[in-house]
Amino acid sequence: MKKIELNNREYEIIKDYKNAFNLEELIEKFTDYFEDYDYILGDYSYDKLRLKGFCDKNNPNLKDYNDFENLENYLKNFCSYECRYYILRKEKKNEK
Repeated sequence: MKKIELNNREYEIIKDYKNAFNLEELIEKFTDYFEDYDYILGDYSYDKLRLKGFCDKNNPNLKDYNDFENLENYLKNFCSYECRYYILRKEKKNEK
């Protein structure tokens, strides 16, 4: 899988559905807010990039609405039908 760096942290693109990943658009939208999340979903609903953070079970910021196990449910209920999307996973070994 492809790896990228955002704000001195390494992320791996673990899914790129319908070739959704666009680094330039991600850089424009990405803020410090997303650094606490283990996964970032980038979806294109109505042709606009939306970012949503998700957590692993061991993350202290875990809530029902940002549990990574609920990602498929989020895609089905809160994203456009068959929208393009990608999922990034933060590499834990590279925390600075």
